[in-house]
Amino acid sequence: MMNLRDRRDEQRRWQDEKRREQQAKLTERRAREAKKIRNREYTIVSYFFVCIFISLVVYMVYFELEKKDSIINSPYNTRQDQFEDRVVRGSILSADGQTLAYTQVNEDETETRIYPFNNLFAHIVGYDSNGKNGLESLANFELMTSHDGYVKQVKNEMQETKNQGDNVVTTLNTSLQQTAYDALGDNQGAVVVMDPKSGAVLAMVSKPDFNPNTVSQDWDYLTSDSSNSSLLNRATQGAYPPGSVFKIVTTLAYLRSENGNLDNFTYTCDGSITVDDHTISCYDGEEHGTEDFETAFAKSCNSAFANLGMELGAKKLTSAAESLLFNKKLPISISYNSSKFDLGDHPGNPLLMQTSIGQGNTLVSPMHMALIVSAIANDGVLMKPYYIQQVQNVNGDVVSKTKTSEYKTLMTKEEASRLKQLMQEVVNRGTASALSGESYSAAGKTGSAEYYGSDGSIHTHSWFVGMAENDESQLVVAVIAEGAGTGSSVAVPIAHQIFNQYYY
Repeated sequence: MMNLRDRRDEQRRWQDEKRREQQAKLTERRAREAKKIRNREYTIVSYFFVCIFISLVVYMVYFELEKKDSIINSPYNTRQDQFEDRVVRGSILSADGQTLAYTQVNEDETETRIYPFNNLFAHIVGYDSNGKNGLESLANFELMTSHDGYVKQVKNEMQETKNQGDNVVTTLNTSLQQTAYDALGDNQGAVVVMDPKSGAVLAMVSKPDFNPNTVSQDWDYLTSDSSNSSLLNRATQGAYPPGSVFKIVTTLAYLRSENGNLDNFTYTCDGSITVDDHTISCYDGEEHGTEDFETAFAKSCNSAFANLGMELGAKKLTSAAESLLFNKKLPISISYNSSKFDLGDHPGNPLLMQTSIGQGNTLVSPMHMALIVSAIANDGVLMKPYYIQQVQNVNGDVVSKTKTSEYKTLMTKEEASRLKQLMQEVVNRGTASALSGESYSAAGKTGSAEYYGSDGSIHTHSWFVGMAENDESQLVVAVIAEGAGTGSSVAVPIAHQIFNQYYY
């Protein structure tokens, strides 16, 4: 029999063993928890570094696809200084084989950039002194890179002779450019000519212009002459009230509305409409009488479209405008200004009326209008506009070619078809009837956009945007002549000359 002392000792041993077991379990549990914490920390750190790696990969892909050219072509990129020490700048050629810019190497080995067509391609080809502009900037890397034979390049470098840079073949058509330039005449403004099926820009004219051969000598004058702004490429950087060419957008908003059945539309025009003490008049106060939608569009009836704008309201007008890239980034690779559409938070009827006919706060560039019409001509799909067909080395071997690509579907095929039909009626019996009767079929929309001049009086920009086609090809033209009068009197004849040059 155990005595009391032995039992107490046994009990203490048992309790000590229990405590040790509990302590061991607690220690083990704490160790497991600590391990979990460490593992979690390791996992977080691992995920962090994986995310950094993935981000770097994504950025590298983004850089290669989106940012590489702009970084390389940046005037702040000192790498280009190395190019100039080793490469003679390549030539810029038209699609029909004309030389638009080349580098002349003088006897003293100095180099002079020559523009054989002087002012004709001033804004689109650009210049290579006092900075770079136009295609001279866009294609700078290609022009300063040589893909001549490897052996020849090594030989030239050993002899400290510069290699010849690659040549850039543009999409520009010399005949169309000359026609557009001559047709615009003494008017300030711009012309854009495009192939809607490919997105190729065939001509781009802006006036007033300048001679790129004498940019250095004329620089002080060109940069201080605010009245003409000759360096401004009005085709892409101009911001104009669209006038009645905006009725294309208003029409699209109506087509997308719940009541947008053109066949059921009717309006009686008395020559003007007055709402909230604000009056919108048709051109010259002409009374169009009772009209269907085709007639209202063909005759460019301001009263009908002002009334339609109030019915649609701000939300639908804004939605249609932004679907056509107003207030958006444009797929343009040279300098441009985005188009503006702003109705504010609570627009009243006067602003809705003005906006629906292309006045109000809306501003747009000729290039943007050309893109919208290109989408209409191409079943609603906007092709990404481009200016460079291919790059060739000095021997004429192809280094790279531009692949045409879709940018975005701006509207359905049915919407594009209906808009095209309406634009055809503008030519058949409306404000662009001067384009009818040709071997090609034309469609378009005129615009007469009012603005206040510096003298405080009201002036009118002359607009035309449209397309022409035959069985083989399509052509899109956008024209603005600043302060020149109605679209039918000035812009339509300019477009007419361009269409005739292309199809005859």
